[in-house]
Amino acid sequence: MISRLNGRLIEKNPTDLLIECAGVGYEVKISLNTFSVLPDQEAIVLYTKQIIREDAHTLYGFASKEEREMFTYLISVSGIGPNTAIIMLSSMTPDEIAQAIISEDVARIQKVKGIGTKTAQRVIIDLKGKVAKMELGTENIFSSNNRNRFDALNALVSLGFDKKSAEKVLDKIDTGSQTVEELIKEALRQL
Repeated sequence: MISRLNGRLIEKNPTDLLIECAGVGYEVKISLNTFSVLPDQEAIVLYTKQIIREDAHTLYGFASKEEREMFTYLISVSGIGPNTAIIMLSSMTPDEIAQAIISEDVARIQKVKGIGTKTAQRVIIDLKGKVAKMELGTENIFSSNNRNRFDALNALVSLGFDKKSAEKVLDKIDTGSQTVEELIKEALRQL
C-alpha cells in the first residue's frame, strides 16, 4: 500500500493533483480542504490511502494524517464510498465532521451531497466511538474539558433531561475547569 508521497508537485487542481516521486508521476484525488492548504511550491508531502477495485487503482491524498484517518473511518460505513467521503471532506473539515458525529447532528451530515437521513444516522452510529478517540487539530474539540462537557451532557440525557435544555444549562455553567461530576451536579441544580 502507498501511504505517503514525498515529491514534486507537477499539477494542482481542486479535485486532483499530479505529484512526481523518484521519476514516477502519481495522480492523486484530493478534497477541497487539502487543495486549500497545500502550498503551491514544488516540494510537498502527501498522506495517501490506496483503494484497489476491479476496474481501478486509485490514490486519495490528504494534507494531514487526521484527514486520512477520517477518510478511512468514513469509507468503513456502509453506503459511503471513497468519492462520497471526499465530498464530505470537501464540505467540512475533519474537526467539523467529528463534531457533527459526536453531537449527533444528522441535519449537518445530511447537507453533504449524496447523503440521506439513513446514511447520516449510520455514520453517527458507526463512528461515534471511533471519532471520540481521534486526536484532531490544535483546536481539539475533544480536549479534557470538552470531553467532560460531552460526558456530562450524555449523563443528563440518559437521566431523561431534554438534550437542548441540558446543552443550554451547560453553556451557562461550563468554565472549562470542572470535572464531569461537578458539571452534572451544577446542571441538576439548574434543570
